[in-house]
Amino acid sequence: MLFEDALEEYMYHCQAKGFTPKTMKNKRQEYKQLRIYLKEKRGIQNLESITVHDLRSYVRLKQKDGLQPQSIVSMFKMIRAFFSWCEKEEYLVENIAKKVELPKVPKKVLNGFTVKEVQAMIDAFSYKNYIETRNKAIIAMLADCGLRAMEIRGVLSENVRETSILVNGKGNKERVVFISPVLKRILIKYERIKKEYFHDTKTTDNYFLSYTGTGISHVALDNIIKKAGKRAGIEGKRISPHTFRHFYAVQCLVSGNIDVYSLSRLLGHSDISVTQTYLRTMNDEQLLDKAVSSSPLMNL
Repeated sequence: MLFEDALEEYMYHCQAKGFTPKTMKNKRQEYKQLRIYLKEKRGIQNLESITVHDLRSYVRLKQKDGLQPQSIVSMFKMIRAFFSWCEKEEYLVENIAKKVELPKVPKKVLNGFTVKEVQAMIDAFSYKNYIETRNKAIIAMLADCGLRAMEIRGVLSENVRETSILVNGKGNKERVVFISPVLKRILIKYERIKKEYFHDTKTTDNYFLSYTGTGISHVALDNIIKKAGKRAGIEGKRISPHTFRHFYAVQCLVSGNIDVYSLSRLLGHSDISVTQTYLRTMNDEQLLDKAVSSSPLMNL
């Protein structure tokens, strides 16, 4: 069987599974690179001819090209998924990609936001007009709900309820996150100003809209977050949706009011081990606070 034919069939399988356009694009790019490498560098076109040595050689090439360990691991997950599917479809006897050793990803402690910094970024925007109010609501929701960039951009107005939000996450998996009274107060003001601003304009169903009434783009969201960080005077930290997600997770863990399993569900992680990585990112001061609050003697 031609490797190219198997790839084409697998992509339709992924499409049927409901993978996001971004995931499909990443898969196509990676499989294209692998196909070109196998054909031009190893002289391989048939699926059955691919060996563990070919895949190991491909990983080494990525390393020589300067690709970081985390990027190599992420890239190879897609390759493993393809060969796993080939095994299930009985196109191959086994998933040869399982035997490929990957570089170890160094464990880095993310220099996350403090409570004061997050408050400063929320306060960096006012209620003086629609755009300012929208930006304040976006920053507040990121901090209070821990949503991914694609999730907050994709939130629909009908899914923002009285005390919760129905979120469409990775792989089109739905989950519910909760609205605190503090966030609710901001959202009420946002909804009122949004209604006044678009009173005679046709808009999309997105909860957060651009000034023209369409959904906001990934670049626009990134610019909003960068602007919040700049106005708040935050330096030396990554200003991104993921850093807000990290802030949300760490605050939940530090408070001690939620367990890792429940947090995993709120974050939309398919595997609890992904959530556990946030435990490793807690700094010494946060760990000390958590240790003191959970001390047996302190709770007598």
